[in-house]
Amino acid sequence: MLQEDLALLFIDSRTGRVNSSWASVENALAGAVLIELVDTGRVAFEPNGKKLGVVDPTPLRDPVLQEALGRFDKPMKAHRAVERIRKRLWNNVVAQLEGREVVRVVPRKVFGIFPAKSYPIVDEAAAGEVRKATGEVVHGYRGADARTGSLITLLHAVNAVHEVFEGDKREMKKRAKEIARGNWAGDAVRRAVEAIQAGVTSAAAAAASGE
Repeated sequence: MLQEDLALLFIDSRTGRVNSSWASVENALAGAVLIELVDTGRVAFEPNGKKLGVVDPTPLRDPVLQEALGRFDKPMKAHRAVERIRKRLWNNVVAQLEGREVVRVVPRKVFGIFPAKSYPIVDEAAAGEVRKATGEVVHGYRGADARTGSLITLLHAVNAVHEVFEGDKREMKKRAKEIARGNWAGDAVRRAVEAIQAGVTSAAAAAASGE
């Protein structure tokens, strides 16, 4: 699932800690879930392209996607959908990864006082495959496909590409911007990704301003 791949990218493989702000992580994950819901045909944009709504309520096997689908009580703009879906999303995605023994969740304390968690990667092969495939696209070694294109577009939407991958920040941001505008997806998914990217950006701006 796209949201699981994205979560693995956000985790530092050396420390098990998250490499970005929680607002960025949650918004990007919500965008990934939206893309999955659109790709499965459960959610679609209205003909005018302004709002997303449920077009097929058939239950999904994946509990994270099913919970997200249940939050569509009415058609809504992309940024509102991101805001609704992101609640508890990180914990739910990590719980699935932990259940499949891809990561472990380890309690820790910041400055010996404040409770926090780290997420050591157990299945290094799975995490490494995602990072390698996406990193090769970020650094221009190969072109984007639907999977890597979506991941990089979402990272770009929350300005986190340089936090997830090592390299020249300016060049990576430039490359990510080009990928976000690229033709790596079909027309329907492309339009959805563009709207979701705008929604993620809008939700991130709202979170930063305290709205």
